[in-house]
Amino acid sequence: MVDLPLFGAKARSTTLIRLTLTVGKRWARTLEDAVCNLENALGSDMPTFAAVDIGANSVRLKIARLAGRRLDVLHEDREVTRLGAPVFRSGLLSPQAMANTIKVLRRFHRATQVHGAEIVRVVSTSPLRDARNASAFVDWVRSATGWRVEVISGLEEGRLIHLGVVSNLRMGRGRLLLIDLGGGSCELTTSHEGQIERMFSLPLGAVRLTQEFLPHDPPKKKELERLQEYIEREISRIERKVLDHRSQACIATSGTAAALAGMYAATHEKESKPNVVPRLAVLRLAATLSALNLSQRAGLRGIGPRRAEIIVAGAMVFSELLTRLHLSGFRYSDLGLRDGLLDQMVADYDVGTRYRKQVESERQSALLAGARHFGVDLKFAVRVKTLAIMLFDGLQKVHRLPSEYEEWLAAACMLQEAGSFINRAGRHRHTYYIIANSEIFGFTIQQRRIIAAIARYIGKSRPTPGDRIIRMVGFGDRDQIPKAVMLLRLARALDQSRRGAVQSVSVRIQSDRVILKLATRRSGADLELWALEKERGYFRDVFGRELVPVLS
Repeated sequence: MVDLPLFGAKARSTTLIRLTLTVGKRWARTLEDAVCNLENALGSDMPTFAAVDIGANSVRLKIARLAGRRLDVLHEDREVTRLGAPVFRSGLLSPQAMANTIKVLRRFHRATQVHGAEIVRVVSTSPLRDARNASAFVDWVRSATGWRVEVISGLEEGRLIHLGVVSNLRMGRGRLLLIDLGGGSCELTTSHEGQIERMFSLPLGAVRLTQEFLPHDPPKKKELERLQEYIEREISRIERKVLDHRSQACIATSGTAAALAGMYAATHEKESKPNVVPRLAVLRLAATLSALNLSQRAGLRGIGPRRAEIIVAGAMVFSELLTRLHLSGFRYSDLGLRDGLLDQMVADYDVGTRYRKQVESERQSALLAGARHFGVDLKFAVRVKTLAIMLFDGLQKVHRLPSEYEEWLAAACMLQEAGSFINRAGRHRHTYYIIANSEIFGFTIQQRRIIAAIARYIGKSRPTPGDRIIRMVGFGDRDQIPKAVMLLRLARALDQSRRGAVQSVSVRIQSDRVILKLATRRSGADLELWALEKERGYFRDVFGRELVPVLS
């Protein structure tokens, strides 16, 4: 029997030293996991989140606990698996790359259990976006860990990275350019005062370019010239738009930026900000690296053996970006996609955090931009949204929808008429397609499907369990969507004349009926009362009560 001291990092370390001497490392590790689990259970009632990023070059894990209004990091892990390398040659994930990645994900899964992570989000970027057999890997991950992998677009990847940076990095909130160069793609995001203005995803990942253009080591002159020409061509597509932004600062994230910053810092250690890398230094580093072989590159400070394999391509991308975009240099940040994932999860969990404010701002900006793009009548959409929120609040005891449905209902109100942009005939079907398949910053694919389903059924059709649209959402949401649809239909009916006749609505709930008390303009609301009358039957079907509208 072994006596354990008080819980805590220092106490656990003392105990493990004692155990290692007596029973060996294997049992000590097992007991450490048990102690950590017990600490998590007893030490805090705040939730613990885990973010997993499956990239083309590496797989990353970050676990953090919400403490008050901030996140405390508990554990981080990373391993290079090169999942995307075979994809750039053949369009397929190789069995070996998948197996290596699954092995790492199993380790990550054990870590989430040890640290008591209650909310886990797993995303993948370019390797699964491009691979024809991505579904096989997704199924393998589900079988091995129980995790569902979410394949996110390049734009959503850029948004999440931007969220992680602006939410956690102390910096001015002027005009910012954010560069994230990964294994398969390069995301560029321009923002002003913390608000995203434009995003670009280019096929300039370090692994992808190395596989396609640099077969020899060291690279041959002709290979470097072809690579440079390709990089220039891709950057030229977005060059003018980025230059027009007039960025005041450039922040770079991910492995290539870390390696370049590390190499620069190794020879400029006395500088106060060695992680700020000037353009001239990047040009010199790119030229130096391209002349060295793999073992020589691996021997440089700031570069590991795996990064040395792909650093030439990555350095050339940064060299061209800084030159063509007239940037004086970049500031390296170790924040990235996993940080944005954590911030997004906290924002969805706790409305009082700074992360929530940033996400809400992004969502509202995205909804307004989408509504304008698809020619939505914004005045009508905003009035319907206001009325829908009144109904959501007043009818809570009747609909009992989860709180997140308030925001999804509001989003459906803003985009409910987007389908008319394509054709008024079949506009409700078009609306569903537009919302479900558009990039709406801050909303996941599943959330967009729910929003699209709510906006779909505002015509003659009604949602039924057999509808493909309903089967596309999560099982727990299938019974909720008809309730949200009903609230949107009521809100539309309350502005049937499209002139703001109903200024506000209050609700009185009785055992067998719901009374809607309408505050109207002097001109009355005859058309609105007529529209509400048409909804009474469906209201009875959904909520089991009679709908009784009255004028105040």
